[in-house]
Amino acid sequence: TTMAPPKSTVSLLPVAVSVGAAVLTTAWLYRQINLDTKPSDNHQERRADVSEPKPQTDVLLQREIGISNTQGQDGILPNDTDDIAPRILSPGTVTIAYCSTTGTCSGFANRLRQELIERLEVASAKFASPARRVQLIQVSEVDWWDELVNNEDELESDGNANRKVGGPILLFVLPTWTDGTLPPDSQVLLQSLEEISTDWRVAPEPLRSSNPQTQLKVGAFGMGSSAYDAVTVGKPAKDVFSCLVGKLGARPLVGAKPVSNKKNVESGRKSKSLMIGDSEVGDSDVVFEKWMSGIVSSIFTELYTPTVSSNPKSKPSVKKQEQLQTQCDNKGSEGKESGCACKSETADSSNTGCCSSNHESDTKNGDGSSTDSLSEDEDDDDDDDDAIVDLEDMGNVMKSQSSAMKSSVPKEMVTPKQAKALKKEGYKLIGTHSAVKLCRWTKHQLRGRGGCYKHTHYGITSYQCMEATPSLACANKCVFCWRHHKNPVGREWRWKTDDPTMIVEEAVNMHVDMIKETRGIPGIQMDRWAEAHKVRHCALSLVGEPIMYPRINELLHELHEREISTFLVTNGQHPQAINDLVPITQLYVSVDASTPESLEAIDRPLFRDAWDRLKQSLSCLKRKGQRTVARLTVVKGWNSEEIGGYARLIALGHCSLVEVKGVTFCGKSDASNLNMTNTPWHHEVVEFTKILRDELNAIREEGGDDPLPEYDLACEHKHSCSVLLARVDQFAVPDPDDPSKRKWRTWIDYDKFQMLAKKHKVDPAFTFGVKDYIADTPSWAVFGADEEGFDPTDNRHRRKKKYPKYARFDEKGVPTHDTFDQSLDSDEIARLRSLMEQKKVEVGEATTVTEFKSGEKRIEDASLMFRGLVVIR
Repeated sequence: TTMAPPKSTVSLLPVAVSVGAAVLTTAWLYRQINLDTKPSDNHQERRADVSEPKPQTDVLLQREIGISNTQGQDGILPNDTDDIAPRILSPGTVTIAYCSTTGTCSGFANRLRQELIERLEVASAKFASPARRVQLIQVSEVDWWDELVNNEDELESDGNANRKVGGPILLFVLPTWTDGTLPPDSQVLLQSLEEISTDWRVAPEPLRSSNPQTQLKVGAFGMGSSAYDAVTVGKPAKDVFSCLVGKLGARPLVGAKPVSNKKNVESGRKSKSLMIGDSEVGDSDVVFEKWMSGIVSSIFTELYTPTVSSNPKSKPSVKKQEQLQTQCDNKGSEGKESGCACKSETADSSNTGCCSSNHESDTKNGDGSSTDSLSEDEDDDDDDDDAIVDLEDMGNVMKSQSSAMKSSVPKEMVTPKQAKALKKEGYKLIGTHSAVKLCRWTKHQLRGRGGCYKHTHYGITSYQCMEATPSLACANKCVFCWRHHKNPVGREWRWKTDDPTMIVEEAVNMHVDMIKETRGIPGIQMDRWAEAHKVRHCALSLVGEPIMYPRINELLHELHEREISTFLVTNGQHPQAINDLVPITQLYVSVDASTPESLEAIDRPLFRDAWDRLKQSLSCLKRKGQRTVARLTVVKGWNSEEIGGYARLIALGHCSLVEVKGVTFCGKSDASNLNMTNTPWHHEVVEFTKILRDELNAIREEGGDDPLPEYDLACEHKHSCSVLLARVDQFAVPDPDDPSKRKWRTWIDYDKFQMLAKKHKVDPAFTFGVKDYIADTPSWAVFGADEEGFDPTDNRHRRKKKYPKYARFDEKGVPTHDTFDQSLDSDEIARLRSLMEQKKVEVGEATTVTEFKSGEKRIEDASLMFRGLVVIR
């Protein structure tokens, strides 16, 4: 027999079922109420929290404008609620949402906003029209769930219930980040859109509406560079547009429209709601202007088309309907896709939300007037659509770009716009792809105010050094690049190639001309000025990637023929070119990160296999017989951790020298997220270098078939925040005065090198090594010397100021002396120590890194709070 369940259990079952059903019903009702009737009092809280101050140009609502519809009151009237950002789905609102990494998209978004404002101002003098509001917002500052799902009908509150204000419009200006994604702080946009489209609690196509006053219309402009990847150019803009139109029910702002112009009818007009600009092609400005023209025209066609809904005969003609039907079902016998941008490969063809004959109410306004088309004048004048890059044309454009790249007639590297920007920065352009610029250290040493770190480490004469490059293009876009990315980018050479002899000749002549111009600078030492007319050194590190130049070896030979030493810096992305390089004075490879992830974040390389290329490049250094250098640029908060990873990379090449240098902050730039706190102090660079030395020697102790040589600190240049590690076996000998100590020989015998280089050119079988052209390092340049790398033959120049700065500190960072080497009194030191203790209570004992949504990283360290401050007595 089976036992019956206890009576108590049986009696509780119906109760449990009833309670569960009640809970589910309540949750469903709450969700529906929350979706439909969420209060609209707190507008500002709908924007996502931002933990950093934004520049004035990035405020949420830059300007709201209203156009008076009162007779005799033409002109722009400010909104009464300028401090309140309207909702994206509010009728009459035009929202421009953007994100930017280099400032390009930010500039485009501001241009669009300004154009709309100016057009509204002009139109207000001609039409009695309702209010239109324009707002500029950053993608990262919006709660997209709340803005798009929690809809609120503001027709009544705005007093526009009986007026034609036009539906809400949402315009995107978006860049392309790594692998075709949005920048890290803006990726929430696509994530939110995808979540909304797949959430079972949200109705299908929540943005679709039969009411023209509430139907959201969208447009998108994408920026990118095919130099990174032609497939992913503008992908974020395409994905956002496809999701909004194809899945969420938004409508394209600029719809396909047949026109009377025979050429356009035969070619088939395409939707211009989505367009892509390619910075590599160089036509992004033109494409953006075309896109903006269509957007603005569509907005004004909608707003100022006379209302004819009272006339029941105002329906479009049969011919017009047939044209629309033909264009919307534009799949011909050849299988061509529709001209509507929403019918992309990523959009759901069954739910495109536009250009569908099944939704007549969406094709026309409620009054029968068209809202998706350009004016007839715009169409008749717009015959050059072949230059427009929209979603459907992207494949053809990429093919044409690829064909252009393979063309037998190579193009020039630098565009007129890039040339203008480079000249503004002080570059003297040579031919089509080279440049020269006068280094500030050249002018410093001409005035007897000290030389650069190469003078301290290697003995170059700074006022006889020429800084140049045979290739302005680079394969990286490093965040710390002081050139602010005014130069072109590329993974391989595809441009016109200038003659190396011409490049060297012009570079020397231009450099000498710039030297001549320094004669009038106060303090110039005329004996040095005369010697500076003879160039003895060339730093091929100005900008770009010099090793990309296909005739780099010929250029190096030309420099050596003129007895000019060569210091070439490469970013380690062209290992084969490094392997094929002829002997030079000193070869650098930049090692900017210790992990693949940090390399992507710091260098922003064009190559997908950038990490492998860097390791291959470092491995090539082991086979070089001449001086090789691993150059590390320390950026606090970005690449100053995982020092053991740097040691493992350096071990690949058994580099002769390791330069560790603190990043130089060159001011805020749209192309960089760095700030002053990312710049390390010299004592921090010294500490970093000591740890790196210990890590290298730890690898050495592990032994193996090819053990790593010993490294030690050889030189320092405090002014440049630079410290030099050198191989003991190549650059150290016992000190004759004290055999227990080392004597460093990191300087270069330049005359000896030129003799060896010429002998190798005559007889390639002849080889020479590092020890064949070394020279003694003077005592003032050695690490730990009182001069801290400053040549005593020069005079240290300090600007005359009312107050000196704190210059010497104790082990905790409390100041003890000023720049005039005067000690602070004990009471002042005690006061400063008390202030530091208070700061430690606020920020903690250790260094803290705060990362903002924009990608900026701010460092706080109480032990550094007095560095760089002036002494107040």
